[in-house]
Parts: sequence; structure tokens; C-alpha cells
Amino acid sequence: MISEDLVRSTLATVKYPGFSRDIVSFGLVKAVKVEGADVQVEITVATRDANIPRQIHEQATAALQTLQGVGKIKLNFDIKEPPGATPGQNAVQAGIPGVKHVIAVASGKGGVGKSTVSANLAVALSKTGARVGLCDCDLYGPSIAFMFGTDERPYATDDNQIVPIERYGLQLMSMGFLLDDESPVIVRGPMATRYTQQFLRQCAWNNLDYLILDLPPGTGDIQLTIVQTVALSGALLVTTPQEVALIDARKAATMFGKVNVPILGIIENMSHFVCPNDGNIYHIFGKGGGEREAKRLGVPLLGHIPLEIQVRESGDEGKPVALENPAEHPASQAFHNLAKTLVSMIEQRHS
Repeated sequence: MISEDLVRSTLATVKYPGFSRDIVSFGLVKAVKVEGADVQVEITVATRDANIPRQIHEQATAALQTLQGVGKIKLNFDIKEPPGATPGQNAVQAGIPGVKHVIAVASGKGGVGKSTVSANLAVALSKTGARVGLCDCDLYGPSIAFMFGTDERPYATDDNQIVPIERYGLQLMSMGFLLDDESPVIVRGPMATRYTQQFLRQCAWNNLDYLILDLPPGTGDIQLTIVQTVALSGALLVTTPQEVALIDARKAATMFGKVNVPILGIIENMSHFVCPNDGNIYHIFGKGGGEREAKRLGVPLLGHIPLEIQVRESGDEGKPVALENPAEHPASQAFHNLAKTLVSMIEQRHS
């Protein structure tokens, strides 16, 4: 006996193209109608990429055909304009007012130091003379406020624009500025999407050359919102050398490929540890993983960030290590080299 619940549970096996989450939990399945053995489903997708509804149609049809005794299957698609996009654009995404280049820093899994890389990269970019902003898009685990050592609260202008917090010459926005240290963020997908859009488009970013987006780990609601609605200059993938991190990095790479966001390169964090006692180099998380993955994806390996005690201490003290003299601190030097490489790459692409 085919029921509406059975149809929905079957459709929950269909992933949104490039993401690990299914079309039911994303809220794309708006209605299910069952008449005898016949099934009709209403699906709403916000995109300008014709391949996305086509792939969903193929996968959803294949999934429903596995139901024993199913009759006619009809999938009706309502293709909507993505939020934030303007008519006439060639791509789904739209730019952010006051920002030249938007760069996403992503990882397939947590714990690889993505926020540490984002914070220090932003600092190092600002040292090149660029105007830089950093938006903490990890609503559920915001850390940028802590890593920059400030609990200042942002305020809004008369036209309801959020004014970013300024610290070390950077413009910052994070959910951490809006909450107490122990207050959890408990919101469902649609509300997370709304907060993300507000941080990006209702924030008074002031004439930025670069806006770094510190994405949450994985491929969920927030990532989907950003890649569908923001014109990204590219994405950086952060990983450690170990295989378990590389496996998840590949998933993030696949996500960006599905939505035509260029991957600028891979950053291998916690690449090696230099023992302060004997000067020997220890590859705690393995060796060569970043190089192999960069070669597999056909993108450059942009840098090796060493595993240093001071990187952790600086983050805990609210003073990113990239603020230190690069000549005296290997990790700071690595971030400054990364920033210079990135600037050169973006300028070449832009020209």
C-alpha cells in the first residue's frame, strides 16, 4: 500500500546535487498526492541551473520506481528565482554591496582548523594593504569573535544595516557578537538561511577588496544558501594530511563543482610539527596528503601551515598569529605567503 509517508521517506533518499542533505529535509518537497497506485509530487527549487531540477527529477523518479506496485509517477517542478539574484544575470549568484571579491574558506569536516586559517588569512591579506572583512558563517559554532578577542556588540544604522565590528584593521561579523559565550544557537534550516543572508547582504561592508567567508564544516543549509546566492570569486579547501580529512574535503570539492564555484586551491593545515627541543620535523597527521589531493583535483596546493603551539595560544588570546613578525614565526610566515599567493591569483583571474 503506497502512502504519502512512504513516498516522502523514499524521496528522503534523494540528495540535493552536490550536497549530503536530501531534498525532503531541505524543504523542496511541497506536496505529495497519492491516488491508488499513482503518485504526484510538487517540488520547488530556487535555481537558474537547469541541471539541478533535471538531476533531481531523474533521481526522484528512479527512487519512486522502486516502490512495489507503484503506478504513474508525476513530478511537477516549480523553478523559482534564487534569493538575492537579479534578472539578467548569467549566473545564479549576485554580488555583495561594498565587496570586490568574496572568498569562501571551506572544509569537509570539522576540526581541521578552518576558522584558524580564515582568521589568519584575513589578517595576512590586510597586511598586503587590502581592505578585508571576515564573516563567520558558522552560526552553530561561531569562533571568530573569540579568536579576535572581542565581545563588542554590533549596532544597526537607520536603514537597518548591521555595522561590522572593527578589530586589527578588519571588518568582522559573527553570531558570536550577538550571543553570550554559553548561549547556543537553536534554529532550523530556514532561520539559519535568513541569518546567513542578513550577515552577507544587510551588513554595511565598507569598500572591501576581500570578504572571507568562514563556512561551517560539511555541505548543509548554510553552504547551499551561500553558493546559490553569492557570487564567489572562489573557494579554498582546508584539510589536514590524514586520509579521513581528505575524504571529506573531496565532498566539499564536489559541492563547489556542482555549482560552478572555482576551487582556488588546497591549504594543508597542521602539516607538520617542529619539535622545539631537537628541531626534528614530525608529520603527526601523515605526510603528502595535501599534495596528492591537490593533484587529484587539478588545483594548486597553496600552502603548508605548521602545527605550532603559538597558533593555538594566539587564537585563545584573541590575537591571530599572523599579527606576529613573519620573520620570527613560521606559522605567521606561512599565512603571509598564502595571502600573497592568493592576491596574485585573484588579480590574474580578474585581469
